[in-house]
Amino acid sequence: MSVDVTIVDHPIAHDSLSLIRDASTPTDIFRHQVDRVGLVLMAEATRHLPTEATKVRTPLADAPARRLEGVPVLVPILRAGLGLVGAAQQLLPGADVGFVGVARDETTHTPVAYVDKLADDLSGRPVIVLDPMLATGGSLMYVIDLLRSHGSDLPLTVVCLLAAPEGIERIDREADVDVRIVTAAVDDHLNDQAFIVPGLGDAGDRLFGRPG
Repeated sequence: MSVDVTIVDHPIAHDSLSLIRDASTPTDIFRHQVDRVGLVLMAEATRHLPTEATKVRTPLADAPARRLEGVPVLVPILRAGLGLVGAAQQLLPGADVGFVGVARDETTHTPVAYVDKLADDLSGRPVIVLDPMLATGGSLMYVIDLLRSHGSDLPLTVVCLLAAPEGIERIDREADVDVRIVTAAVDDHLNDQAFIVPGLGDAGDRLFGRPG
């Protein structure tokens, strides 16, 4: 199995990333910029979706056309993954959306699952996982294994705002399926608290505020 990493080199992605990294950016602007860069990332993530030939009638004549041959299942990893759902649905309005909730134990940095809302059988269906921060790779590996247990048998696409080398290496080492990671940047390293450096902080808190 292999991992392919695509770093999206696009002016809009760079501009949005500068704002979402900035500690002074307020929640409303942060959320808007995640949606903005999410559109760019999703455009790249869907580049290789299969299409089928068809024909449409313009106001003047018949014209050859191509339409998506089915649509992927979107799987945001809660809660930060919700920040990318809007952009994904703008490009794939007919897509089904599954939800997986995985929290991180702040002591052990291991994933703790609390939601699993996936179709029983995902065989033959392309899946795009929305995981804004690929840090240790623990949450993503949990979700990959969960998708496999639901019959997912195609290469997976993962959309991230940022990724850490340690997380990419773990997915490459442990995943039993081909994975394509589409991200705006691969950062330098993880710190002792398993946060991406330079990163952008806690994506869930910056999107939705601190609960409680």
